[in-house]
Amino acid sequence: MRLIPPGLGCLSVYFFTLCVNIQVSVQSPPNFTQHVSEQSRVTDRASRRLIRAYQLYSRTSGKHVQVLGDKNINAMAEDGDVHAKLIVETDTFGSRVRIKGAATGYYICMNKRGKLVGKKNGHGKDCIFTEIVLENNYTALQNAKYDGWYMAFTRKGRPRKGSKTRQHQREVHFMKRPPKGHHSAEHRPFHFINYPFNKRTKRTHHSRQP
Repeated sequence: MRLIPPGLGCLSVYFFTLCVNIQVSVQSPPNFTQHVSEQSRVTDRASRRLIRAYQLYSRTSGKHVQVLGDKNINAMAEDGDVHAKLIVETDTFGSRVRIKGAATGYYICMNKRGKLVGKKNGHGKDCIFTEIVLENNYTALQNAKYDGWYMAFTRKGRPRKGSKTRQHQREVHFMKRPPKGHHSAEHRPFHFINYPFNKRTKRTHHSRQP
């Protein structure tokens, strides 16, 4: 058995360490954009969900999306209709949401034929939509399970099959509007609050006078 000289052993360790350091240094930096994209496709069950309320105005029908008690969904509701108020729950820290009717509690979902249906349980990917803000300031809602299929309605307010939709079509364009009579925190009127002076406040006020 041949023994390795001490000097040669130290030299081998030195070159091994040098190779490891070079390999670490040439690694590419983490791709944060890719990380966000991947995490946006996964349901976030740990973070607190953001819940909003709004109406969806259809560009084609000129009316609002509504979820009826018989699980039917159309875009025939007038502004302020009780069935036009929608509750929107975030699914991830990205732009994926679940949408349900405030009055009925049914979630807007899409089946394998591309038809919009109402479901009481909205945990499936077929009940998740990605909000996409378009260049014309309208919003398109793409289904998370069926990539490239969008929520869409005809001029008469009837649902259109997701398999026949494209992002540039007017049928998939919506405008988010606050429910009639609903005021967000940013638009609430400002009120001055007058606090009455008590004896201690008056005494402190007089003590400060020269």
